[in-house]
Amino acid sequence: MLLIRCPWCGERDELEFAYGGEADRPRPHSPDELDDRQWAEFLFLRRNEKGWRRERWRHSSGCGRWFNLRRNTTTHEIDQKEEGA
Repeated sequence: MLLIRCPWCGERDELEFAYGGEADRPRPHSPDELDDRQWAEFLFLRRNEKGWRRERWRHSSGCGRWFNLRRNTTTHEIDQKEEGA
């Protein structure tokens, strides 16, 4: 079980949070120009790399706010020095 520190509510159990995906993934510059295949790739395909990643999380059972953190996908160690909305 992970303990995640919400920047506003403090340390809480991971069950209170919802994973929001990669924090460093750029949105398409011209979304109206994307076809269905390109939208599907943007929405559903992820890198799924091992090691340290920047992620978005939402304190869904608490304050409801979004924040960033770094998590090692191999060890699940969390580094929240980059936190923020």
